[in-house]
Amino acid sequence: ADAGRAVYHVFVRDLELEALIGVHRHERKRRQPVRINIDLAVRENVGALQDRLSQVLDYEVLVDEIKSLVAAGHINLVETLAEQVAVKCLADDRVESVRVRIEKLAVLPEAASAGVEIKRRKARPDWLKG
Repeated sequence: ADAGRAVYHVFVRDLELEALIGVHRHERKRRQPVRINIDLAVRENVGALQDRLSQVLDYEVLVDEIKSLVAAGHINLVETLAEQVAVKCLADDRVESVRVRIEKLAVLPEAASAGVEIKRRKARPDWLKG
């Protein structure tokens, strides 16, 4: 969060879904648990907050979009899923940046999880650069 820039954070922690994800043959046939975390830097609305959902970023909409991505079919790489989630999040005009972490929870018997974390931000218009 950054009061000087009028930015707040919206996050979803530890969203657990069953996904067809992975490059190995057995991963193409059987869903496996994944944990998804997102953290979005969101521009605040101008004016007073009037306790209306329409004035803020609705994280339930984001979760539904992530569920749709996971349900759409097999994905080879956690990196690909992370990029797809980031694109969905950045589609909202108010979102400046997003951090996405995808963890496969049952891939390595010796580890609690394995995965990837990415951070993406919107490109700044040329007139703002400098």
